[in-house]
Amino acid sequence: MVIVTRGDYIWIEPLAKKEFDVAIGARVISAEGRRIQVMDDDDKTYTGSILVAVNPYQILPIYTAEQIKLYKDRKIGELPPHIFAIGDNAYNNMKRYQQDQCVIISGESGAGKTESTKLILQYLAAISGQHSWIEQQILEANPILEALSPHTAWQPSHHAVCSAFGNAKTIRNDNSSRFGKYIDIHFNKQGVIEGAKIEQYLLEKSRIVGQAPDERNYHIFYCMLAGMSREERMKLELHDASKHHYLTQVTYTSLLVLVVGDQTSGGDNSGILMALTLIFTLEFIFFSL
Repeated sequence: MVIVTRGDYIWIEPLAKKEFDVAIGARVISAEGRRIQVMDDDDKTYTGSILVAVNPYQILPIYTAEQIKLYKDRKIGELPPHIFAIGDNAYNNMKRYQQDQCVIISGESGAGKTESTKLILQYLAAISGQHSWIEQQILEANPILEALSPHTAWQPSHHAVCSAFGNAKTIRNDNSSRFGKYIDIHFNKQGVIEGAKIEQYLLEKSRIVGQAPDERNYHIFYCMLAGMSREERMKLELHDASKHHYLTQVTYTSLLVLVVGDQTSGGDNSGILMALTLIFTLEFIFFSL
């Protein structure tokens, strides 16, 4: 016999045992005799060992150092659903079985994949004992992760420039990462992070030549044209954003220029500008079957 009380988290088995039915997590809000009442009022829940999360579009105080300590060395299901529990489970399985582990983060645009990735890295860096420096090292190895956040003020950096090459406006997210990434995190035998790198980088190439309604091309094109002087654009036979087909496949009034380039750099960017300019020459080439 199992005794549960208010506030406990339990697994609920589905009534119909279909092929893809799995147990879900819920919180007990009342328990009287053999009857219990449960509620799932969080933005996260488990389906088996899979964490299902909904982007709350607000900052929640649940990713603090105290939360990291709370979820360390806890089994999935002992505490409310949390991305730290997924990270801790993968970390402990790696140490226990001495085998590589993989955390897959997926979802549609605006679901919070990039933020979830950063939270996993934050947790792993903290419990490995190298939180003082390793998190920044990981971001240096993966500069595209340090994309602009609507909750933080922008400061010029090469990270922002890198993110402009891979991020674009979508219906649900003004700064959506339009690529897939496989981040390989390296641990030593003591379970301490020693480094990280991107193994694969898959860019959504089709966005360059065509976008869905109310979406935009990559930030870098708007940034480049907004940051160039009239003389520089004329030299490369470029115009402002409103004159380029690749950048005006949406209503022009929605083309809010997001300048994220590093305007403090004095380096020679002519090679990058020329490569981006060549893309615009494709606007005048049409193919037919």
